[in-house]
Amino acid sequence: MRFYEFESKQLFGRYGIPLPTGSKVAHSPAEAEAVAKEINGPAVLKSQVLSGGRMKAGGVLFSDTPAQAAEAAKKILALTINGHQPRGVLVEQKAPIKQEYYVGVTWDGFARKPVMIFSDMGGIDIEEVAEKHPEHIGKRHFSTLFPFSDFFAKELGSGVKISGGDLGQITRIAAALARMFVQYGLTLAEINPLAKLEDGRFVCLDGHVDMEDDARDQQKAILKELGIGPEEKRQARPPTDFEIKGAAVDAVDHRGVAGNVVEFDGDLGLVIGAGGGSLTLFDAIRKHGGKPANYCEIGGNPSVQKACALTKLILAKPGVKKIAVMMNVVSNTRVDMVARGVIKGVIESGHKPSEKIAIFRIPGSWEGEGFKLLKHYGVEYCDRTVSMYEAAGRAVAKMKGA
Repeated sequence: MRFYEFESKQLFGRYGIPLPTGSKVAHSPAEAEAVAKEINGPAVLKSQVLSGGRMKAGGVLFSDTPAQAAEAAKKILALTINGHQPRGVLVEQKAPIKQEYYVGVTWDGFARKPVMIFSDMGGIDIEEVAEKHPEHIGKRHFSTLFPFSDFFAKELGSGVKISGGDLGQITRIAAALARMFVQYGLTLAEINPLAKLEDGRFVCLDGHVDMEDDARDQQKAILKELGIGPEEKRQARPPTDFEIKGAAVDAVDHRGVAGNVVEFDGDLGLVIGAGGGSLTLFDAIRKHGGKPANYCEIGGNPSVQKACALTKLILAKPGVKKIAVMMNVVSNTRVDMVARGVIKGVIESGHKPSEKIAIFRIPGSWEGEGFKLLKHYGVEYCDRTVSMYEAAGRAVAKMKGA
């Protein structure tokens, strides 16, 4: 899940990473004016959206007086950026910059370790720097099993010819970022740009933080402190009502997963699961020319109640004509319980299972009992002899006559 910039900076502040004067989020022009008065000088106001392109869209404005800050906040709060409404306006001191740097920590899936990245060319995409100016980038992997050493960060900074007092300041900031990354179960923690001001101080001008979704339960305390509710499933945008309702379905009880959904604008509802199998099935639907109404994850032997509630949620989504229920071969999920839940959900939604379920392809535990139930209601089903790709094709074919 992605954090807003102001939330990221709240985490940075907990670790002593220096921030610009002010650095407070305002939700009204009056609040922005009050922060600008505290700054008592030029200020920058930034729209708080989970999207890039703020500057080009007019979501970053500057002011010289508190009155100008209020006017700028009014414009920003009324501005939609890439379909996102701002959560607020971050108001910070505008300070003269001498040089910009980049420092970040992310997860390297190949090395299975975090990797710290540093560059003396901040302010632009790090991918562009890596492609055009590789000599300006330093990288270093580190273990999560041992305490992080400041020496790692110092070694990284000196590798791009930084020394003296600058190296000392950058080392402390980079080390703090690495420790924060490990403590909070993050997948990304970056500061871009990390600015050296004319007076020699370093401050974080902009930052991004992404948290591993599986870490949310362990990080309830900090999420609560930041005001991030359990219903917020952020994926580079705020959650939709459909996704929030899906999270509520999954929270009904602890048994299995049913309700981890992502909304799309298609007409074929998906009840799919099995880890990577759900991604495979989603892609297979699109490969066959289908238009998914949602991504979904179901598995871990969810209760009949949860499978029913998930089915009703997807069928209630405007534009959904049919649903496809598909998984890889399962051992920890009872096929009959998923079948009961899905059929119950279809019937309670006022539809016939034979007309609304395009395909049911979940082979595995208790499949005999599940298939008997599906046959009773006239639902087309298939076992493991039919591949997931073929099952997806059958579902898409059914949509042509929907």
